[in-house]
Formats: sequence, C-alpha cells, structure tokens
Amino acid sequence: MMTYQDRTFTHRPIIVIARLKAKPLLAGQLIAALAFAALVLRQAWPVRGDGVGQVIRSILFGDAVATVAMIAAAFAFWTCLRLWRQRDAYVFHDGARLYRGSTLSWPLDAIRDVVADRNGIGLTSLRLVVEDDSEVTRSLVPLPLLEGSAEAVRGGVLFAATGMRGVPGGATVN
Repeated sequence: MMTYQDRTFTHRPIIVIARLKAKPLLAGQLIAALAFAALVLRQAWPVRGDGVGQVIRSILFGDAVATVAMIAAAFAFWTCLRLWRQRDAYVFHDGARLYRGSTLSWPLDAIRDVVADRNGIGLTSLRLVVEDDSEVTRSLVPLPLLEGSAEAVRGGVLFAATGMRGVPGGATVN
C-alpha cells in the first residue's frame, strides 16, 4: 500500500492540511470484524459436526444474504483499516497537487472552492469545487472523521490553491 511517505517528492515539501480521527476508524474496524465473525459463526454453526468441507460450503454458499453481508463487513473493515493507516496525512499538498489519501489528487490551480455538503444518508463532508467540464463536486473528507475544524481545512486548501497561482485570494486560515 502506498502512503504519502512512499511517493518521491524529492523537490517538493509535503504540507499536511487535514488529519483523521483515530478512534472512529478503530471502532469501525472492531464493529466490522465482530459483524464478520458473527455472520461466519451463524453460517457455520448448524453444520459444525459435518466436517470442514461442509462448514466452508455453508459459509460460502449457504444463505446468500449472509454471504453478501460478510462481504460488506470485510469491505468495511478494509476501508476503515486503509483510512486508519492514512490518518496522519489524509489531505496534503506538494505545491503542485492536492492529495486525498493515496489515491486521488487534483492540480492546485484547478481548485476553486471548498464547500460543506450533506450526502444522501445525512453525512456532512467537505467537497472540492474543481474547474473542469462537470458540475460535480469531489469528496474531500467526512466531517465526523476530521480532526480539527472544517474551516481550518477549507482555509488551508484555499490558501494552497490561491498561493500556488501567485494571486492572493480571500482565503482565511484560523
């Protein structure tokens, strides 16, 4: 897995803008692992005396809903673990690009604004307004997982974006 330390930024310093809280991510891992274990046990318990082969078949091909729920629990565990590993530098920039985690990045000169928006399940997150052909904003960080204030992250991103263009902007850093 690639983290921000693994990248080769030999000529650009890395500036961390946002970190994630560790406790919600650890709690998510624990809940997902417990849910996975409970679902596996629920599938395997009725056939526990029939041999290992029957137990494995029951876990994989038993109740389809339980199998899908096990896959969802494993995915939730993996997601929380990945975010926990990236928690110390989740949003950062190197002077040319803004990075979210180790997978997504945007050029700093294309960033126009950072807004708080509520998604379909009611979770508020900071989203980037990027200058391109689409009207869609890009998710930056969910507010319940954000360590620190949303205004500080917004100000840091806008300061980096306007500072890299050489044009002073109206960014406020708390």
